[in-house]
Amino acid sequence: MCRCDRRTIMHLFLLLILQATAAFGQIDPAHCRYALGMHDKRIKDEDITASSQWYDTTGPQYARLDREEGDGAWCPKGQLEPSDTQYLQVDLGRMTFLTVVVTQGRYARNSGNEFARAYRLNYSRDGVQWKSWRDCLGNTVMEGNKNAYAPVTNDIHPPIITRYVRLIPVTRVSTTVCMRVELYGCSWDEGLISYSAPEGQLMVPPGPIASLNDSTYDGTREGRKLSGGLGQLTDGITGLDDFLVTHQHKVWPGYDYLGWRNDSLENPGYVEMEFEFGRQRNFTSMKVHSNNLFSRGVKIFSSVSCWFKPHPKTVEEPDPVTFETVLDDRNPSARYVTVQLNYRVAKSLRCRFFFADLWMMFSEISFQSVDTVVPTQAPQVVTTTLTIEESTVPVTVNTSSSDNDTPGDGNTPILIGCLVTIILLLVIIIFLILWCQYVCKVLEKGPRQILDMEVTVRLSSCSDTIILQTPPVPPRSRHGPTDGPANTAPHYERVFLLDPQYQNPAVLRNKLPELSQSAEASACGGGYAEPDITQCTPHQCFHSNVPHYAETDIVRLQGVTGSNMYAVPALTVDSLTRKDISAAEFPRQQLIFREKLGEGQFGEVHLCEAEGLPEFLGEGSPLPERDGHTVLVAVKQLRADATSQARNDFLKEIKIMSRLNDPNIIRLLCVCVSSDPLCMVTEYMENGDLNMFLSQREIESTLTHANNIPSVSLSDLLHMSVQISSGMKYLASLNFVHRDLATRNCLLDRRLTIKIADFGMSRNLYSSDYYRIQGRAVLPIRWMAWESILLGKFTTASDVWAFGVTLWEIFTLCKEQPYSLLSDEQVIENSGEFFRNQGRQIFLYAPPLCPPSLFELMMCCWSRNIPDRPSFEGLYQALRPHVNH
Repeated sequence: MCRCDRRTIMHLFLLLILQATAAFGQIDPAHCRYALGMHDKRIKDEDITASSQWYDTTGPQYARLDREEGDGAWCPKGQLEPSDTQYLQVDLGRMTFLTVVVTQGRYARNSGNEFARAYRLNYSRDGVQWKSWRDCLGNTVMEGNKNAYAPVTNDIHPPIITRYVRLIPVTRVSTTVCMRVELYGCSWDEGLISYSAPEGQLMVPPGPIASLNDSTYDGTREGRKLSGGLGQLTDGITGLDDFLVTHQHKVWPGYDYLGWRNDSLENPGYVEMEFEFGRQRNFTSMKVHSNNLFSRGVKIFSSVSCWFKPHPKTVEEPDPVTFETVLDDRNPSARYVTVQLNYRVAKSLRCRFFFADLWMMFSEISFQSVDTVVPTQAPQVVTTTLTIEESTVPVTVNTSSSDNDTPGDGNTPILIGCLVTIILLLVIIIFLILWCQYVCKVLEKGPRQILDMEVTVRLSSCSDTIILQTPPVPPRSRHGPTDGPANTAPHYERVFLLDPQYQNPAVLRNKLPELSQSAEASACGGGYAEPDITQCTPHQCFHSNVPHYAETDIVRLQGVTGSNMYAVPALTVDSLTRKDISAAEFPRQQLIFREKLGEGQFGEVHLCEAEGLPEFLGEGSPLPERDGHTVLVAVKQLRADATSQARNDFLKEIKIMSRLNDPNIIRLLCVCVSSDPLCMVTEYMENGDLNMFLSQREIESTLTHANNIPSVSLSDLLHMSVQISSGMKYLASLNFVHRDLATRNCLLDRRLTIKIADFGMSRNLYSSDYYRIQGRAVLPIRWMAWESILLGKFTTASDVWAFGVTLWEIFTLCKEQPYSLLSDEQVIENSGEFFRNQGRQIFLYAPPLCPPSLFELMMCCWSRNIPDRPSFEGLYQALRPHVNH
């Protein structure tokens, strides 16, 4: 009896350990960015090979990022020709999830000047069969270096699961190339080396159009079957609730999902998939991320049956594991379905997923397993490794027994000692897990250091870091000093965004007394005399005397989005009365719903038809001329269960918007407030937002004209900039603070007139532009001035900062997110560098399309001292002469 109890207790303890281990099985590409060991030599010299080398001193072992050993880099022999396929090969030693490649040229202490302007990636999981990497649009060539010293970082989309990597320099003319490299990623511990499945299908009308094929699959495609490869089901990216919306720009609807229609398969009723692993595994569960948008005929699978094959040369085990799914017809959200696999041992498995509706769509499949336990006649010792924050805790459990065991024999003290050890280990493990969860929940996305021009990225582990260095500045002279003084720790107390003092700027100023001085100091005075942008110098920046309202001096309107974006002086709101509302009550029944444009914390934004609206508004209507009487409008609707604070803010927003009358500000047309739900009706802009409009276009050229490619001219971009500055000039004249100025919040009508709005945050498409702090509103930190991030201070001057970032977006054609190489935490830390003003702050680069004089204007918008920034009136006057009317 005692022996049975001891076994049961040990089994339960072991099960708890194994379940805790399995919880860490899901890969996250955003955090899987560890340096894999080129720079620090964890990757050995013998694991780095090449097709050729010029000299022994330019061999592959010298292809290490930011190291100057040998002659400074790997250089293939001779001149590289366009037809050459010279390569640098790295053996990573194990299967790896590769997410980032950083390359450098040969600088060799200012004596070298060779680099690769472009390169391709080949990879292999077994060292025999090589595959060519390509992005989601089919491009195989990656941008390389523009000089010999500055590193260039390329994110790998889609990521690669591989052991061997080859970098193949590409050139258009005969030239000499050299390369240094660092690779980033993390271990691929799932062990899955391939999956096979029916090819994904195309969803066609009468429903929406969506291509649900596995576009990144790297195996073979024969007879509408995928086999021998990996693809989107293992890229770590889970699809959204609406399968038509994707995480990436410029891809087709349905890109994130692999999907099948029930009645068009060879075997209707189910989808059969096979999974191959590199070694035998003891499977605990399978997690399948499935879409459940049942309004469009998509549901999670009704059940799944899996057959197991322990060895490649054996037949499948006859008894499958069957799992019945609990279907949900109320919540349309995509979700993970966890299938218990009951500790079955296998090297491959075949699963049949049975349809619950017309369509079935998967975006991710992952497996959890533990070390295989093989029964023998000898006493069993089961060793399980529990991974916590990248450190390992081995737990050894002796499960041997004999029929002659008695409570008083010599094994009892050992067994008791083992049990006590296990209990203590479990207590420590549980404490560590709870402590880590608490710390991560409180800090969530706490800021990290950027010191000595190094960008430090803290990953999912609380203890490990990697370093991505920003490009070093080349020496100005060969005779200058090579070694500077040793770096010393800066004399300041670090400011954290989530510090309680963030809520109390006065306390923070006491903590950092130089803050109050620097924030009020003005480094330059006077106005902006000439419209020539080039005259904006550190001593000649233009500004205005517009009052800067602190956070406690303004009313924040939550409205529909809950984002607290519009902010106005408290006196302005308090002085408004009912007669200040010029918008009339529109009959609610004449609003016909078309589609939902977005959703916020307290309500939704809908696209509606407004019947009879031109007649309702009468003469002087702001609506453009229409052939018929039905017009499209945007309707912001407050939820009936919204808080009383949100309801009051919504009514205040109506009052305020009814006062706004400018050609570059979105107009309030009418309201529906006589009954719930409260609604405000605004203009609908048929060309959408400026971010989407520009990202789908190229700069005007003979090539775009010849190929009928949508394009914009430099004059168009300048005209857009003038319109935005005009609208913000109007808001600033009323002492309004927008707090979320960006291209996503600039809308275009059919005449390409820009109107500033505040819908951006309510749309899932731009959720990545906002940084979520637990228990507080999300913040557009990449557009925010340093004082807004650190002190919560939003003013007209902080809107000017955001305008500079918006200009940068326009002249990059919205192809890139601001500070795209920095994580959210690094952006926050960078704001601390602006405050400390020690020359370490990182600015946005000058867009290639941007005239130098205009970039000078952007830099003035990002002045560290608040009074040094230009006014919107000055910005408008500076930009207007550069537009061809």
